[in-house]
Amino acid sequence: MRAPNDALPRVAYVMNGFPRLSETFIAHEIHQLERLGLGLRLFSVKREDEPHVHPVVSQIAAPLAYLPDASSLSGTALSRWLVDNVPTFWPAHAELLRRHPLRWVRTLASAAALAWRHRKTEDGSLRLRKVFLKEFLQAGHIAAAVLRAGDVGHLHGHFCHGVATITWMASRLTGLPFSFTAHAKDIYQAELNPGRLLERKMGAARFVATCTCANAEVLSARHPRPCEVHTIYHGLDTDVFAPSRQAWPAVPVLLSVGRFVEKKGFDVLVAACAALRSRGLPFRCVIVGEGGPALAGIEAQVAAAGLQDVVELRGPMTQDALREVYRQAHVFALPCQVMEDGDRDGFPNVLAEAMAMGIPVVSTRISGIPEMIDDGHHGLLVESRDVASLADALSRLLTDTTLHARLSLAARERICERFDSRRTTVALRDLFVQQLQARAQRPAAPLRAAGEARA
Repeated sequence: MRAPNDALPRVAYVMNGFPRLSETFIAHEIHQLERLGLGLRLFSVKREDEPHVHPVVSQIAAPLAYLPDASSLSGTALSRWLVDNVPTFWPAHAELLRRHPLRWVRTLASAAALAWRHRKTEDGSLRLRKVFLKEFLQAGHIAAAVLRAGDVGHLHGHFCHGVATITWMASRLTGLPFSFTAHAKDIYQAELNPGRLLERKMGAARFVATCTCANAEVLSARHPRPCEVHTIYHGLDTDVFAPSRQAWPAVPVLLSVGRFVEKKGFDVLVAACAALRSRGLPFRCVIVGEGGPALAGIEAQVAAAGLQDVVELRGPMTQDALREVYRQAHVFALPCQVMEDGDRDGFPNVLAEAMAMGIPVVSTRISGIPEMIDDGHHGLLVESRDVASLADALSRLLTDTTLHARLSLAARERICERFDSRRTTVALRDLFVQQLQARAQRPAAPLRAAGEARA
């Protein structure tokens, strides 16, 4: 790993939780930025208690700080919540109030204004949106730590809803510029950024990164300065995810990986498995993932269809363990779908991992997936929620050895050419370096915070 460039300040990375098994792309991004010589400080709003951690996390050198626990706002009066939580966060805020009283008062006023402006709920009733006051307290903890460290020149948040709001407020409290990365549901679910909140955050940020061109198009249409939206694909280590020469099992394995949530389309996959069995095709289906709200329904669907001997549901695992499962797979399927509230996948990393391993893939034409897969060349694409089309595509890959071999090679080539993290992360590193260098060359900023000046 390259040593951090001491001539440049660090970038403070703000995340909702770290490390998370389901957000491997963030850990890999951090690791690659460090390999490129960028100094970082990591802040996690929540402390994760997951039993497994991906190996890449142990290779990250940046200091990681967890925010103090804050109790839930749900069903709690604001006054009671403040009494319970302000003492925990007050030392940091007292420090900020002493050092930069005007910034602190302005940011508190802004948080209160957001809570009032967005008080209308989905059912039409009026209720103070207390979360903005919680995010103000959390932002103060980060801001005080950043000022105390004295080596941070830029703030960056991952996901454009709550974490981006916290990062924006921390920017106003410190006077440091900020940016954020937008991903999937954080862009498309309106209640996560009520009113024009997302436009305000984009206007205040120095730049916005996102993982697909489809996302970038949506964000650019809402950004006051569209040129500041940048597509930076999630990359992966193509040396770690590489084809294996070991033999496949005698019965072909259809593999899928993802958290058990409805947008993954696992219900469609199970239905397609029932169709394949009725055609007399020999296969096994393995679905690996963290438990989620769709898990019970998938278990019931498997039982109702009598597929217990065909479909196996496995819990979450590290990337090292998952690579061994990939090596057994004949085909990878992820029939993603868009939910009624707009939630969807942006760039499913597991698709890229499978392709890098040389596994032919079947997926759907949503979000950034067609940017990864040209139908019929790097994989097969079907319409979402179309059981018959999914079963037909899987059947082709189970029976057509020529097609299977061709897609296997093309899939690996596409990932190496376009999605190798040693290339994709360079673009993000360059954006950070540009901001850090520009700040170093500017004269001393007035007391007004950078994020506020652009809001």
